[in-house]
Amino acid sequence: MSTIPTTTVSELPDDAVLVDVREADEWAAGHAPNAIHIPLGELPARIDELPETDDTVAIVCRMGGRSARAVQWLVHQGYDVANVEGGMVAWQRAGKQLTGDSQPSVI
Repeated sequence: MSTIPTTTVSELPDDAVLVDVREADEWAAGHAPNAIHIPLGELPARIDELPETDDTVAIVCRMGGRSARAVQWLVHQGYDVANVEGGMVAWQRAGKQLTGDSQPSVI
């Protein structure tokens, strides 16, 4: 298996544009302010919604498993993407901002 490109929460700016591949209930509970929500199962059909940028696009889920699968698939499609190590759990632990329903949290 090839190495999956990764990044860490500390390497991402607080206002980073992330692609969040978690499910709708996880997204609603709390997500990064500039994240784009595309659940993993919908990614192939919604690939045109990925941000257009010259920078590497960070892909995130709760802890890194689903986003690693997304990154592996997207790399094969020719995209410049990286898995966020530790996912949204690491994002929250680092004290980065969350937005969501009432009291934002990572579930």
